[in-house]
Amino acid sequence: MVSPYSLSRVGGVQGQVLGLSRELRRLGVDVRVLAPCDGPPPEPGVMSVGPSVGWESNGSIAPIAADPAAARRTIDALKDTRPEVVHLHEPVVPGPALTLLIGSELPTISTHHMSGDIGREWMLPACRSQMHRLAARVAVSESARRTATEAFGGEYLVWWNGIDISASKSVTPAQSTRKAVLFVGRHESRKGLRVLLEAWVGIDRDAVLWVVGEGPETAELKRLAVSNVEWLGRVTDSERDSRLAGASVCCAPALGGESFGVVLLEAMAAQTVVVASGIDGYRNVATDDLDAILVPPGDVLALRSALQRVLDDDALCDRLAVAGAARANELSMARLAQNYLDLYESVVRS
Repeated sequence: MVSPYSLSRVGGVQGQVLGLSRELRRLGVDVRVLAPCDGPPPEPGVMSVGPSVGWESNGSIAPIAADPAAARRTIDALKDTRPEVVHLHEPVVPGPALTLLIGSELPTISTHHMSGDIGREWMLPACRSQMHRLAARVAVSESARRTATEAFGGEYLVWWNGIDISASKSVTPAQSTRKAVLFVGRHESRKGLRVLLEAWVGIDRDAVLWVVGEGPETAELKRLAVSNVEWLGRVTDSERDSRLAGASVCCAPALGGESFGVVLLEAMAAQTVVVASGIDGYRNVATDDLDAILVPPGDVLALRSALQRVLDDDALCDRLAVAGAARANELSMARLAQNYLDLYESVVRS
């Protein structure tokens, strides 16, 4: 299993790589994870190709390792482990994934997470010519499939990003004397935190906004001095999960660039109400007024109205929470891991 992004950093792809690996091990698969790491590997079974550097991609900064030393370590790891199957996440991102897309002759599958403009147009012809090496390709959503198809052609299975349902049920919720709305994410334009803060200014309710994370816009957004906001910064995974379970509402106001809404699923599994922007990636997970409230991205007034609605209507929240929990169960990591195991076995036999 290969991640192009540093497993020392929090990220959607990294979370899927580690979570899927754990679930596959429960099914009896010997999984070794190959990835950049900025320090010791975060858990057993992870093999580091070295430290990462920042790479601007899809409106964010991705921690990758694309230097010659990382490529050598990647090839050495392949020789040492001699796997039956190689599973590349984001196979065209420079680093170990692209190295093995080009250099591995073993049965190889790919998972494509990215949605929208993938950039690096100069890479596409060369990458497209290597895609024939793949035995199977998976996209995490329809929007990710469209992005991959437009860039590289080919056929893709469309599967979801999973979450560990059992882990969600064992979390102790954080306590608050007021209703709490939670934002989790990097503080950059595409995540929509500025939109949420502007909406929060007009919410006259006995409630607090918990903001988890940091990023290039943190200092600027703090200077807005919006009332009833607690800036929590970077937190441990356990505190993040505790806050998610203890919040009344999880708000995901992203403006775009999201192929799948894992944080929405995590909130649903914790039976926390979701208010999110209605971007394609989030509509892969949630349905407006069924298991979440979705609003037009970037619309401050609509977001403010949606937050006021869920803060005021306990019956609505109860209905959304029940439907959300059912949706999270549909998209569990356990079901996803079984799908991948069946796929691995099929490409080995072919």
